[in-house]
Amino acid sequence: MIIATKKWIFLKFSGAILVPLMIWFILNLIAIYDQGYNEVMIFFTNSLSKFLFSIFIINAYFFSALSISEVFEDYIKNNKIKNVANRLLFASAVAIPIITIILITNL
Repeated sequence: MIIATKKWIFLKFSGAILVPLMIWFILNLIAIYDQGYNEVMIFFTNSLSKFLFSIFIINAYFFSALSISEVFEDYIKNNKIKNVANRLLFASAVAIPIITIILITNL
């Protein structure tokens, strides 16, 4: 299978997973928006909320990294710059969700 086809399939699959997770997160964010610190902590210490939020963060960064890498492929002509940009993008797409999940699990 061609790499571009794999990226397209991953984009569609991660986008389909991202929609219900985004709806879940927005509804819960609305519910805890005006709440105090304790209510927000209760939300993020709940095991189901931690799990769903972790999946949401991982999927969102995966989706955004794939989308931005396509922009790099289309608009950056220099292969060295394109490769460096893609490596930095994917490194940040791995590092930021891991740091976020570690901080949430330590609550």
